[in-house]
Amino acid sequence: MRVLIVEDDSVLCKNLSEVLNEHSYQTDIAENLKDGEYYISIRNYDLVLADWDLPDGCGLDIIAQVKEKSPRTPMIILSSKDTPENEICAFKNGADDFIKKPFDFNVLLTRIQARLRFWGTSMIEIEDLVINPDEEKITYKGQEIEVKGKPFEVLTHLARHRDQIVSKEQLLDAIWEEPELVTPNVIEVAINQIRQKMDKPLNISTIETVRRRGYRFCYPKKPSES
Repeated sequence: MRVLIVEDDSVLCKNLSEVLNEHSYQTDIAENLKDGEYYISIRNYDLVLADWDLPDGCGLDIIAQVKEKSPRTPMIILSSKDTPENEICAFKNGADDFIKKPFDFNVLLTRIQARLRFWGTSMIEIEDLVINPDEEKITYKGQEIEVKGKPFEVLTHLARHRDQIVSKEQLLDAIWEEPELVTPNVIEVAINQIRQKMDKPLNISTIETVRRRGYRFCYPKKPSES
């Protein structure tokens, strides 16, 4: 899972990134609001951490962009301004959590995991198709489908962002720990496995190719409609 950290304290950024990396999260770091907005425009994130005070604005200002692109992406605000008024303001502006500085890293990690369990890794149910990320399990009309590993992760990521076109680069960034070390054709291989192991035998279509742009989750369209 990929997390964006928008924080101008470089030491805190480094420490946050190291803690999250140790727990298998991939991280990007933006030290100001402008860079944070840029990252959000080019990548999909499973969670965003943003500081209240940034050199060029307030972390609250990024919430609308995050939620417009992916309404289910949890947004956590970090702040040394721990007044009840600020906490209320954060939630009214769309934040999913508010954590006061200084904080214990273990507490922060636990709250991140809780948010992701609630939002990012919850069951995906679309008509007769059920995707269970926690158990790496797919069922269609009660029948279990043998799609595992990276193809499962690709399908899940596209299903979570089913109103969007997701590029190969975005899929690599979101799923592979070191995307720069693999070639984009691994995405084609994963999607081909989904189509061969799932779509073809079930006579359904789950992923459509959008020429020169990427892929989009399209179920419950029939193959003839895609």
